[in-house]
Amino acid sequence: MVKVAIVFSSGHGHTRTIATHILAGASAVDGVRAELHEIVPAHIGPDGRWHDQTIIDALDEADAIVFGAPTYMGSAHGLFKLFLEYGFSPWLGQSWKDKVAAGFTNSASRAGDKLIALEQMAVFAAQMAMIWVGVGDQPGGNHVASKYTDVNVNGSWLGLSAQSFGDGTPETAPHPGDRLTAERFGRRIARTTARWMMGNAAYPAQRVSEEESRRRNIAGMDEWQRFDD
Repeated sequence: MVKVAIVFSSGHGHTRTIATHILAGASAVDGVRAELHEIVPAHIGPDGRWHDQTIIDALDEADAIVFGAPTYMGSAHGLFKLFLEYGFSPWLGQSWKDKVAAGFTNSASRAGDKLIALEQMAVFAAQMAMIWVGVGDQPGGNHVASKYTDVNVNGSWLGLSAQSFGDGTPETAPHPGDRLTAERFGRRIARTTARWMMGNAAYPAQRVSEEESRRRNIAGMDEWQRFDD
């Protein structure tokens, strides 16, 4: 069974709508179990840091982690960035190394500088030594006959970039094409993860903790060459 975890924050419910459509797409793939994990204010402790052990345990067990957050003022949702900061803990031991990763974001504006939020997610995944999967669909929205029902209407490939009109409700926004793109993106992530996991037994993740990496650096180049990781 391939496990896909979709971890996200949502300011007004629109990003949650995208997450549910990614969930539907991923869950439609045979042999895949997908689940949602929402980052909420109640997870913030008195010290201002994010923590929820139930979510962390689920992400540790997942084969793929899909990150999602709305874009506010040219950056990912502040609540979601607190979650990313917690990533220092699994980073130390490379416990998410070689998991599949992907990302999605949403804003009221067509552009909205959403690429910055996707870049934040992709850089985070790279720091965690994860394997990034982008949107696989050709662009919609770039022809005279284009409509909001087009797949990949915003022409974004690093991750899913969706638009929800500010006066739209989670039931009416984001656009129909974005919802369909989310479902297709979910299927792509699930299928890619399944393909990736087929080779996992033969080529398991080789984790080198921060502590071990530092030890080898102090010992010198010959020490690194003793290992095949």
